[in-house]
Amino acid sequence: MKVTDKIRKAEIEGRPFWSFEYFPPKTPQGVQNLYDRMERMQRFGPEFIDVTWGAGGTSAELTTEIVATAQSVYGLETMMHLTCTNMPKKQIDDALEAAKNCGCQNILALRGDPPKGQANWESCEEGFEHAVDLVRYIRSKYDDYFCIAVAGHPEGHIDNPDKEQDLFYLKEKVDAGADLIVTQLFFDIELFVQFYKRARSIGITAPILPGVFPIQNYSGLKRVISFNNNFVPQKIWDDLEKIKEDDSAVKEYGINLTVDFIKRFREVGIHGFHIYTFNLERSSRLVLERLELVAPVEHIKPLPWNPSLTNKRAKETVRPIFWKNRTKSYIQRTETWDEFPNGRWGDSRSPAFGELDGWGVNLKYPAAQCLEMWGYPTSIDDISLTFARYCKGQIAGIPWSAQQLDPETDIIRQRLAAINLLGYLTINSQPAVNGVKSSHKIYGWGPKEGYVYQKAYLEFFASPERLDELISKIHNDPQITYFAVNKQGDLRTNTQSDIPNAVTWGVFPGKEIIQPTIVEAIAFMAWKDEAFELWKRWARIYERKSESAELILDITHNWYLINIVHNDFQDENGIWRLFDLEIDGEISRKLLQHANYIAR
Repeated sequence: MKVTDKIRKAEIEGRPFWSFEYFPPKTPQGVQNLYDRMERMQRFGPEFIDVTWGAGGTSAELTTEIVATAQSVYGLETMMHLTCTNMPKKQIDDALEAAKNCGCQNILALRGDPPKGQANWESCEEGFEHAVDLVRYIRSKYDDYFCIAVAGHPEGHIDNPDKEQDLFYLKEKVDAGADLIVTQLFFDIELFVQFYKRARSIGITAPILPGVFPIQNYSGLKRVISFNNNFVPQKIWDDLEKIKEDDSAVKEYGINLTVDFIKRFREVGIHGFHIYTFNLERSSRLVLERLELVAPVEHIKPLPWNPSLTNKRAKETVRPIFWKNRTKSYIQRTETWDEFPNGRWGDSRSPAFGELDGWGVNLKYPAAQCLEMWGYPTSIDDISLTFARYCKGQIAGIPWSAQQLDPETDIIRQRLAAINLLGYLTINSQPAVNGVKSSHKIYGWGPKEGYVYQKAYLEFFASPERLDELISKIHNDPQITYFAVNKQGDLRTNTQSDIPNAVTWGVFPGKEIIQPTIVEAIAFMAWKDEAFELWKRWARIYERKSESAELILDITHNWYLINIVHNDFQDENGIWRLFDLEIDGEISRKLLQHANYIAR
């Protein structure tokens, strides 16, 4: 979707709006951490994000990868920076096609800065000299497909000391086809207000988003302003002089200063702003909280998961729950399937499924961090304890989930930890929910004035012996359905139907019942390959003949992956009764045995 359409909608609804900027990190681990941060910050309700582009296309491949992932995996409306600097037309064409192919409809067209080691900007052969040339080219080649944004310079461009002339250059870019102006950061609020009013007076009607940067620390501010020789009012320097050695105090000052700027924007009729996050999270969150800017639930979370924004998956409204914690690999694994797992999105007669190619099947942490979190297990009890500690929030992740448990699991954390200590190694779960409002801060999703429901769900690994014990109990409860499969593909289940079982659904005014999360056999069998592969990846961080590697590989080859659905969503304790008999006895001993360890 075009950013300008989203801005227009926000203005019609009379609500403020904001966006975030990120830059491509330098390391693979940094990229993964950025994805996690972007996903968390999506909850702050940005209308869009943008991703910067290195001078001369130095980060081109990574920028396009981040844009594609943000659009398809995390459902973030994304704007891709594109610069003229050292960029031949062929490279620009490739970048624009990559953006279009991943569903990105927004480009921030820039001249760009000179590459490192080059003092002055120079155009390259078969390239463009100015941003306005790039705007004209994009518009001529793609007509109205892209929303084209350009940069505004409240202090004037660093290469053009004539501020008035610089404003007319800005108008020239808008006249050439630019739809939106995002300003460079600034620290003199009244200077920006003058720029804004003057831009309007010369006929610039495109939306203007002021770019704000919450100051993080004193030395960081000096570095940031060195890029474009930004002016910082003396009062700000005087205020910072008293606290410049205290990073925490400087950060607090930066947050409050940004809040004051945004309040001033409102006074002149500007209701949107762009935050230069510098890939940081806390300051952006606190700025929004102090302004009491909380996006509506249906705006942030139209479905329980983040809908993809790629053209191929834009209308996807159902997803198997097995990939709940492996969203990225689910998208990548299924992107080229000509049907989705249950046939709801395509021709259900087609037999084509993608083969497991290893894409996305990896540990999300460096080996050293994995060893620090998971240790050197030599027994099932050691592994059970690792899973229990994850459920208690005492380690950052496990191979099947690189982030902490969702807030919805808070009411079942203790039980999850308990059954892990019994040898049921959980990797996915959700509690029963019986008709809470769709605006609920934890369980809510979808349109206003609706109600959402969930069946209790557990997914875990267990030994064949534990599975046999469990199945004997399941036979006594007609409300429970399950699937269990080992690495070799031996499937056990008590359901003979191929019909998907909805485990999450919503009822909203004037709509059909929406069933976004399902359990069904075909998708489960596709997921099991990845689930067991992650055990092998874990084993590889140890010496091949070590006790830890042998233990984990034994689990890989002999244990079962199991999912259980308790279909009576009004019975919030139903699924746990499968384990209560053991919890009364054996669990008390194990909890006492490990209490001191878990408390550390």
